[in-house]
Amino acid sequence: MASSTLASPLWLSRSAFLLKTSLLPSGTRALTRGFTGPRQPPTSLSPLSLKPSFKHLSAIPSASGIFAQKSSDLERSFAREDVVILGIETSCDDTAAAVVRGNGEILSQVVSSQADLLSRYGGVAPKMAEEAHSLVIDQVVQQTLDNANLTEKNLSAVAVTIGPGLSLCLRVGVCKARRIAGNFSLPIIGIHHMEAHALVARLVEKDLQFPFLALLISGGHNLLILAHGLGHYVQLGTTIDDAIGEAYDKTARWLGLDMRKGGGPALEELAREGDANSFKFSIPMRQHKDCNFSYAGLKTQVRMAIESKNLSIENNSISSTSSQERRLRADIAASFQRVAVLHLEERCERAIEWAMKIEPSIKCLVVSGGVASNQYVRTRLNHVVEKNGLQLACPPPSLCTDNGVMVAWTGIEHFLCGRFDPPPRADEPEDSMFDLRPRWPLGEEHSQGKSEARSLKRARVHPSLTSIIQGSAQQEV
Repeated sequence: MASSTLASPLWLSRSAFLLKTSLLPSGTRALTRGFTGPRQPPTSLSPLSLKPSFKHLSAIPSASGIFAQKSSDLERSFAREDVVILGIETSCDDTAAAVVRGNGEILSQVVSSQADLLSRYGGVAPKMAEEAHSLVIDQVVQQTLDNANLTEKNLSAVAVTIGPGLSLCLRVGVCKARRIAGNFSLPIIGIHHMEAHALVARLVEKDLQFPFLALLISGGHNLLILAHGLGHYVQLGTTIDDAIGEAYDKTARWLGLDMRKGGGPALEELAREGDANSFKFSIPMRQHKDCNFSYAGLKTQVRMAIESKNLSIENNSISSTSSQERRLRADIAASFQRVAVLHLEERCERAIEWAMKIEPSIKCLVVSGGVASNQYVRTRLNHVVEKNGLQLACPPPSLCTDNGVMVAWTGIEHFLCGRFDPPPRADEPEDSMFDLRPRWPLGEEHSQGKSEARSLKRARVHPSLTSIIQGSAQQEV
């Protein structure tokens, strides 16, 4: 699929696939196992300057019982490639949508970035981000369908991120998904954002099976999980303060880098020019023999190093500095990156040790999330997994950052298991209250990975995805 812009869209040719329109009585379609995952570049859109309960994955029985069908019944009815799911993602600062076929074929994907807003405001401003999502969501979804040469009537279901993330932003995507599902009588699937980051690797790596270990790293998350199966996760470690992506962004801003393409990529590029051993930053949390992360202290060390060299933090664009000062900033960038990633390496080493004791059959470490696009991170972690006899699985960069493909694919995985909700009312009021989950754990904490400091700081607003699914399964027995 060729990339396109709003001004000059390029349509996806239908010669590559034959859409099958066989429907179950409720409008759902079934599927069989086996999939392929062609890599499709996303269409990028320029950013525009800006109480019914939604019960996730509950497989609620409808009057006809269709929505409670077992996956084996669904699989026997139709081929997996008959399933076509629209995925919508608005959890933070990118408005994204994609259409994915049940066999993993990416029919189209569109992303509208808020990079200019991030650069202007120095980070994500929730209200501004919400307005930006609202301005482009209809356009993003419509172009996604147009690029796939489909309409809403051709869809099997709609998948949408309901958490974790920013409530104001999540609501934009959920409202759009529910309007489509209600108007066209489509099942709707609520998606956990971090599970989607982990599972998109299964679209790309055909042989990736459960169980596996996953490191999910982004601007808002540092998460080490053991994936026993779909919807069954154990949290081995997470951050007690800041995530690595936030530390990258803050350091990049302090160093005067161009933030329009993201602080992480800008810092990685500058770090290639520097000496990674010129500043002796301390590796965080070495005294704690667990799998949790902390980047607040490293950020403080970087700030102090910048101040000790009398570098101006305000109005300090690197493009206007001397070659000597540029080299100094490159040294700081390289030294920061070395220690930030060493912290990941040490935690992953311990997580592998823990995971192998729980699930000796593990063969793979999945690394996903926006920071997984960093080539230095991938190279260093590849050394870790090879040393431990494992394989590294990383989605391509376009599927590491927030995207609609990962949401659609995770929807397909759960749809296969019969986990979805019936269509909402077509006349659902616009001011309805939805069950958004801005703080939503993916799995239960491993006993050795619990952090008292984090538990006191962060209340669990929602039960974990794993506990919800297990509770639902017990009720069905």
